Amino acid sequence: MGLREISLTLPNRPGTLARVARTLAEGGINVAAISVDSTPARGRARLVVNDPDRGMTLLKHAGYDPEIRELMAVRLEDRAGSFLRVLEELAKAKVNVQSVAILVSREGNQPLVGISATNLTRARKILKKAGFVTPVADRPVSNADLLAGAPTIPGESVGLLL
Repeated sequence: MGLREISLTLPNRPGTLARVARTLAEGGINVAAISVDSTPARGRARLVVNDPDRGMTLLKHAGYDPEIRELMAVRLEDRAGSFLRVLEELAKAKVNVQSVAILVSREGNQPLVGISATNLTRARKILKKAGFVTPVADRPVSNADLLAGAPTIPGESVGLLL
């Protein structure tokens, strides 16, 4: 199974995100990346975790309504404009980006970025042709790989979800 993220819509109240984190932590789930945005009433949390299937089960049992979305890993040069090139390739092909995650791993000295798109198969083909898809995408990067420090993906923090 490839790279996936869990997303949740939550009430925007103190302690809500802590309860989600506690649910995952008590279940032995490690978080590789998190993004939270909100309106005054609701928030949206996106998480990349080591075991998304178990994370989904734990969250459902805790009364949440999580969703899961597949991501693809692309590699970027660590310089201004490299992510812009990825976005331009997808826009040119009329592929809509749904979410972006800067992952906690690198491939060599290049940050890995997880991208979800409306047509992930097409996006993967376009970006592979353009040289952006990580070589390990032929053996998909999994959530567990990110946190286990797989030999092809040295663990090094590069940031959080955008």
